Amino acid sequence: MDRAILLLSVMCLGVSSQPITDSQRMFSIAVSRVQHLHLLAQRLFSEFESSLPTEEQRQLNKIFLQDFCNSDYIISPIDKHETQRSSVLKLLSISYRLVESWEFPSRSLSGGSSPRNQISPKLFDLKSGILHLIRANQDAEELFPDTSTLQLAPYGNYYQSLQADDSLRRNYELLACFKKDMHKVETYLTVAKCRLSPEANCTL
Repeated sequence: MDRAILLLSVMCLGVSSQPITDSQRMFSIAVSRVQHLHLLAQRLFSEFESSLPTEEQRQLNKIFLQDFCNSDYIISPIDKHETQRSSVLKLLSISYRLVESWEFPSRSLSGGSSPRNQISPKLFDLKSGILHLIRANQDAEELFPDTSTLQLAPYGNYYQSLQADDSLRRNYELLACFKKDMHKVETYLTVAKCRLSPEANCTL
C-alpha cells in the first residue's frame, strides 16, 4: 500500500501538462505535511517497539488487534475500492476528522525529544490546510456547521490515572493508532489530489 501511495504521488506531479492551480498547490502542501507526520509516526512506533522484549512486543500486538482506536468511531472507507469511489469532499471531510481526533492525544505524544515536540504544531498546520481545501471546494459552514462538535473525547481512558503495568500498553496503543491514522490521511489526501489531474490514473 505504501509503495502504491508513493507511485500515485509521483504520477500526480508529472502527468498533467496543465499549469498548477492554487488548489493543486494546496493539496501538494497538505500531502507533504501528512507524509512527514506518517514517517514520524512510523519512526516513533518502531523505536518504542524495538525497546521492548520480543515476547512483550508479541503480547502487546495481540492486545492492540483486539482493541479499537479512538478514531475508529469516524466512518471511513473500508478498503481501497471504496476509497477510490469516494468524492474529494468526502475524503477531505474524513481526513479533517481524523486529524482533529488527535488534537488531545497528541499532547501525550509530545515531550522528551525534538521530533515528538513537532507533532502538535504539525497536526495543527495540517488540519488548517485541509479546512482551507474544503472551503475552496464547498462552503465550510454547510459541511461543518460547528467544528467544535467534531472533537472526540480524549483517547480512551489515557488521561485517567494509569496503573504502572497499563502505561506500557497505552503508550503502545497510542503510537500504533497514530501511525494507523496518519497512513489513512495520507492515502485519502493523495487520492483526492490525484483527482485534480484528469489524465492521471488514480488507482491504488
